[in-house]
Amino acid sequence: MTEAADKVQTIFSYFEELFGKEPRCELNYKTDIDLLVAIILSAQCTDKRVNQVTKTLFQKYKTLQDYANSNIAELESEIHSTGFYRNKAKNIKAMANTVLTEHNGQIPTDLEALTTLPGVGRKTASVFLCEFYRIPAMPVDTHVERLSRRLGFSNGKNPLQIERDLRAILPIENWANYHLLMVLFGRYNCTARNPKCDACKLKENQTCSWIK
Repeated sequence: MTEAADKVQTIFSYFEELFGKEPRCELNYKTDIDLLVAIILSAQCTDKRVNQVTKTLFQKYKTLQDYANSNIAELESEIHSTGFYRNKAKNIKAMANTVLTEHNGQIPTDLEALTTLPGVGRKTASVFLCEFYRIPAMPVDTHVERLSRRLGFSNGKNPLQIERDLRAILPIENWANYHLLMVLFGRYNCTARNPKCDACKLKENQTCSWIK
């Protein structure tokens, strides 16, 4: 095993100790439509807040047709607390219309097609594919971006560069799980402010390059 591979194994073995070998997305959903809408709502918003909103939203909007036929002012009001609600409402309604008219009512299952949908960027599409279909993808959100730099995985200047670096060093069969483990560790341990370094095993074995 190479030094880099050994480092990866050490880091993610520790993450698995904390969060389990099969971590799950913290967004609540039942269908692929639910999940895609929840991910769109999660931009610049916590999963906890999104779950509070979707608890009632998903009872009213069950199909793409429901979203396509929605009253935009009502939808804005229903998702207001997630922030950027006007853009999110517009994109959700447009996304539903696009899937219905251009994809026969089926949400695409490949990255390039997904990113043509309104409100669906590369990160959103990657999270959707990883979570719902377990299709290998490497979403880079703020947590993954922060950890990638702190752990010495990437010095990329933007999410796409970081994604390429992670794809090169992480085994493809683990991309979905490793992404979620990084999100959870970044959310609860290696936070942007006041990270819990004193209680972190990565500090003990000097695996984290950020604190050297």
